[in-house]
Parts: sequence; C-alpha cells; structure tokens
Amino acid sequence: MSYPGYPPYQAGSNYPPNPNSGSPYPPNPPYPQQGGVYPPSVGYTSGSPMYMPQPYGGGGYPPQTGGSPYPQPSPYPSQGAGPYPGQGSSPYPNQGASPYPPPGGQGAAPYPSQGGHQGPSPYPSQPYGQGHQTPSYTPSYSQGQHTIKRSPTVVPAHPFNPREDAEILRKAMKGFGTDEKAIINVLARRTNAQRLEIEVQFKTLYGKDLISDLKSELTGNFENLIVAMMTPLPQYYAREIHDAISGVGTDEDVLIETMCTLSNAEIRTIRDAYHRTYYQNLESDLKGDTSGHFRRLMVSLCSAGRDESMQTNPQAATADAQALLRAGELQVGTDESTFNMILCQRNHAQLRLIFEEYQRLTGHDIEKAIKNEFSGDIEEGLLAVVRSIKNQPAFFAKRLNKSMKGMGTNDRDLIRLVVTRSEIDMGDIKREYQAKYGESLADAIKGDCSGDYKKCLLALIGES
Repeated sequence: MSYPGYPPYQAGSNYPPNPNSGSPYPPNPPYPQQGGVYPPSVGYTSGSPMYMPQPYGGGGYPPQTGGSPYPQPSPYPSQGAGPYPGQGSSPYPNQGASPYPPPGGQGAAPYPSQGGHQGPSPYPSQPYGQGHQTPSYTPSYSQGQHTIKRSPTVVPAHPFNPREDAEILRKAMKGFGTDEKAIINVLARRTNAQRLEIEVQFKTLYGKDLISDLKSELTGNFENLIVAMMTPLPQYYAREIHDAISGVGTDEDVLIETMCTLSNAEIRTIRDAYHRTYYQNLESDLKGDTSGHFRRLMVSLCSAGRDESMQTNPQAATADAQALLRAGELQVGTDESTFNMILCQRNHAQLRLIFEEYQRLTGHDIEKAIKNEFSGDIEEGLLAVVRSIKNQPAFFAKRLNKSMKGMGTNDRDLIRLVVTRSEIDMGDIKREYQAKYGESLADAIKGDCSGDYKKCLLALIGES
C-alpha cells in the first residue's frame, strides 16, 4: 500500500525525473532504514506528531541505506567567511540537537517500538485481543532556562486495537445512515499515526479504502476535518502549502504559520513530502510565488539550517542586539539582511537573550522595531518568528482567534490549526486563548461552528 499522492516506487530512484537541474533532492533515498521503523529519527521532534510510517509490506518505501540527502551546514561556519571566523570560535555552534528533548530518554521517539518488533509499523506486534500498548507521552519545550511540559489534547490511545477500531468504523458507515458519533469517538481520540494504522486494518479487513468510504458518507466541513485528520501530517502540510501558492494570489498566512514555526526536521520532512506529492521543489515554488524580502525569509527558513542547540552566549547576544539596532533604528532605511540572518539562524534560547538585550538597549520590544522598519508580508513573517519563539502557544491562540473573528469563519485555517496542534500543545493554546480573549476556545468554536463539525473540533481540543 502507498499513501494517496505518493508516486509508486521505481527501482533505482524514489523520485520521478526532475527537469530542474541543481535540485537539492538527489535520487538517493531520503532516510536510512533502522530497526524496521520508518523514519527512525527524521520527521518529527519531541512533541511533534510529524510522523509518516512505512506502509505495510514495505511497498511504498523499500529498505534504505545511506544518510539523509539534506545536509545542514550552518550558514555561519566556524571556518572561512561569516561573522564569527576562526575554528570553534562561533558562539552559535550548529550541533543539530533539537531544543525539544525527546520524552522517554535520549533518542526516544514518541511512538517507540516495543517487544522486539521488527516490522515497519511503529507499534508493537501483539495479538489483537491484547491490544497495542502505545505509551503516552508529554512533549516539552524550552522557555528561557527552563523546560516546560506541553499539554496535548490528543495523545496515543492505549491499549490501542486498530482492528477493533476499523470494525467500529465499518459498522458506523454500513447500511442506511451514518453513525457520526462513533466516527468522532474513534478518530478524534487517536493520534495521526494511529489513524493511519486503522486505515491499513480497514483495507485489510474489507478491501476498501477508509478515506473514500468516509468521504462518501460525510459532507461539508465535517468531511474536510475528518479527511485532514486521516492525512499523514507531512503530506497534509505539503498540500496546504501547495494550495497556498497555487492559482491566483498567495495565501501568505499559511506560509508564515508553517515555515516560521516548525523545526528543521519538520521542514525537511515537509519538503520531501512536497517533492513526492507534486514532483516539484518546494524552495523553487516558494521563490516563484513570493518576492522581495519575504521571498528571502521563506528561502532561509526552507533551508532548515537554524542552529538547534541549547547553547547561549550573552556577549554574542549583546553583539547581535546592537547589530539589529544599527540595521534598523539607528540608520536611515533598513538593512533587512541583518534581521533575516539573525532571526533565521540563531537558536531559540539565544534569540530570547537577544530580544531581552534589545529591550534593555532601547527601552522597547523588538516587535516595535520590526513594525516601524518593515511592512506587508515581511513584517508579518518576522513578527511570526519573534512571537513563536517568545510564546508559541500564544502565537497559535492568536491565529485561532483570527480564523473565527469577524463575519464568517475561515474553516480551512481553523481545521489546520486544530488538527496540527492537538497532538502538541493545544492545552497550552487553550489557556493562552482564555487569558488573551476572555473566553474559552471551546466557547469560541461553539459560537462559530455547528453540528458534527463542531463536536469533532471540541473532541480534538479535549472538550467533549
């Protein structure tokens, strides 16, 4: 089986012929195969559900060897050109370590394989009568010098029995009428990875495609929400980006929300999913649909080269804050490249020090400087980078409010935000929403949505 939108595997290459020379996607397979789990370590950071399991039977992704085709050279190497020359002298070493340590010990993935399971599934191979014991987890993130636990509202169900869930869904759609409540009770309480395993069992048991059956039984925004929940997250993000830059005009908000908030590993996984689905280079498509300084910001973020170590250097933070001040408020005009360089390369902990130092030097927040020095899409993009680094749950609370305020509801944005954040930090987002807007996120959804669509959204945010 292969997931919808992915081209069939052909011997010798995972990719179709690419007319664009110089593509950063060589024909070598994108991920090494380790221990039967695909991918073993690329595609998510701790707290991220960005996971795309290998299809059963290995038909979609044959065993791979070799390393990732996405090297991460720092744009500011310790040798040669760059603001910090000299071997080992850079205050921003790029060690490739995620600032979000995996739960369950070093190197542990959120869906570890147990019991010596060697197959492609991320779940242990157990008799269905015993259920799959998928461990729960609590992602965390860095805030200053502290590690703060995140609070997802959708966590892996355990015990987990995909065959039993497939049978429940089949019964809910069989005959006259549809049992929408049963569909919500199953799918809204399973992670994306677990839903994909249910899909495999459904096809195994009944010889039918689960998504196709769901689409034939459901309509409107409820159908769109369920289909989004059933789509592998890298492919879902790739589709959202593709639709944002296709056709007339560009939905810059989608690009900003995605590219300005995700980790290097997540962006690389989306980049790969985009290439597999649309046979195009994501960076090239971003270049073709954006312009000016906003284009440079998107290209910088798409390169996924941010330092993700936790090392900080107060002296370097002072130097960078002074550089930002000279590039903006202390001169006529703006040196946009300095803002781009610092905000796209420094690690999150270091950037928080830079923001604090900028506040100390000027008496006002760096957000005020960005608003004064920039306008349009580049202003919104840089502000998104700053705000997501300061307080990511608050950033997404604001995005949720924007999707529902005023006349009408931007249901596509609402669906994307709820589906992608429910497994990461939706509990934190709900708290920020209540604090900022004086009403609960649940009440906001109840006021803007209705029917089974509303019920499913509420279930995903843990309010049913």
